[in-house]
Amino acid sequence: MDHPKFVIEASEAEAMAKNLGQTVLQLLPTLVKSNRKLARPSISNFPVCAAALTTDGRIFLGVNLEFPGLPLHHTVHAEQFLITNISTHRNTHLKNVVISAFPCGHCRQFLQEIRGAPQIQIFVPEIEDQGFDQKNGNPEAQDDSFRSLSYFLPHRFGPDDLLDKDVPLILENHDNHLVIGDEFSGKKGNLSNGFSAFDLNGLVLAALEAANKSHAAYSGCPSGVALMDVDGKIYKGSYMESAAYNPSLGPAQTAMVAYVVAGGGGYDRIMAAMLVEKEGAVVSQADTVRLFLKAALPRCEFHVIHCHTRSEN
Repeated sequence: MDHPKFVIEASEAEAMAKNLGQTVLQLLPTLVKSNRKLARPSISNFPVCAAALTTDGRIFLGVNLEFPGLPLHHTVHAEQFLITNISTHRNTHLKNVVISAFPCGHCRQFLQEIRGAPQIQIFVPEIEDQGFDQKNGNPEAQDDSFRSLSYFLPHRFGPDDLLDKDVPLILENHDNHLVIGDEFSGKKGNLSNGFSAFDLNGLVLAALEAANKSHAAYSGCPSGVALMDVDGKIYKGSYMESAAYNPSLGPAQTAMVAYVVAGGGGYDRIMAAMLVEKEGAVVSQADTVRLFLKAALPRCEFHVIHCHTRSEN
């Protein structure tokens, strides 16, 4: 069965735009309006959709995900979903972003983790419909052009304030040089929900791969989560930090994004989860992921495996 598309290839985007008599850039607001229904805002009932055009011509979508029974900071904002989606598809930069509502301060800050963030162009079509000029707030103006992120956050605090220039940021390649120690080497046994040792190994290796791609430059505590559904399919997510700390996105949430992007249905289909992180990490995800899974995925069996960097003995 076909599932919603959160990634549109460049050739398909061009064909869609041509059929509508639009440019690819003009297609973005159309996609945002028609795909708000993909959001899962079970608390606010306020669906948000974001669409981005990347440098290779592809279009990526993001929507907000909310989780009843959990504190609100477990929410995945549409812009965070969008950036997570792009990061898993090997694209180093985005050009233009269209959002169905003005980005909140949380998301304006999260976007700072992209290199060249101030130059990212943003447009909010819902405001255009009200005749509101995004440049100077004049309701009589009809200027519907994109505005740079620096307009939305003019005096930014970000990676440049804390990191060296050569430290990779979100959407750039990461290799945290993490390995699994003797704790996992040759590990046998099955998950209690019926999955085999082979499935368990695959889950651990997927979580390790996600941890190695984690953007954790501020704490030095990378981590990754892998989820497995009832069909044995695996979905992985990497922890992504923000220079402002609080907008950071946990690995369980990024794994949930991967699940939704892949066409995952109800969360009750997820049966197992694996977290890989450093033992004794200053920023540990274990208790937070356990809380998240208990509320959002009550059928999910949870395991934690510790890793270390290759330089450690």
